Amino acid sequence: MTQISSPRPPFDIVGFDLDGTLLDTSGDLAAAVNHALGSIGRAPLTVERVRPMIGGGARHMLAQGMAASGGCDEATLDRLHRRLLAWYEEHIAVLTQPYPDVLDTLDALAARGVRLAVVTNKLEALARKLLDALDLTPRFACIIGGDTMGPGNAKPSPKPIYEMLARCGGGTAAFVGDSVFDIRAGQAAGLPTVACSFGFLMQPVDELGADAIIDGYAELIPALERLAAR
Repeated sequence: MTQISSPRPPFDIVGFDLDGTLLDTSGDLAAAVNHALGSIGRAPLTVERVRPMIGGGARHMLAQGMAASGGCDEATLDRLHRRLLAWYEEHIAVLTQPYPDVLDTLDALAARGVRLAVVTNKLEALARKLLDALDLTPRFACIIGGDTMGPGNAKPSPKPIYEMLARCGGGTAAFVGDSVFDIRAGQAAGLPTVACSFGFLMQPVDELGADAIIDGYAELIPALERLAAR
């Protein structure tokens, strides 16, 4: 009996950012920002205004939200950051969903023997809680958060990417993200990078300097195959 084997994997490991890459978390994150702003009498921001603020972690996002709504001082930012995190943890997956074709693409990569990982600037505990809520955690060999490697070692530092490689057992790898933090981290670690044009972009996607750009997950595996063939 002839056994049909799956095609060879384009890379041994594919790492993904979380917010704006695997998941559209913009509705829940905007709600968390607005909860914090509203607690000091600030007007809410639209999801569209909050979306480009996402990617550098919750404190970075909140600082930009406060700057856009009247400014802030460090003491107020510290207080509201704690308030935002507590509220977000309780409302972490109200509106959040995977982007179209994410699940099928992850399944297809796993079927080809690719080890999958998440490297996010979201706190690791929150990343795990969110992935648990969406029943996605078992798909990933490791989940690395913005605090996993200690202070000052979130993306764009390459250290979380190096840790991803170590935890996944080494091998060829690529990294997929939507922000300058993602692309710079992947590049600093020496990996080919893929940018998502549908994510929480702070700038035009073609200015990120990624090795490939995708407009949807149906394009990811062909893009990875092209990068692997270089």
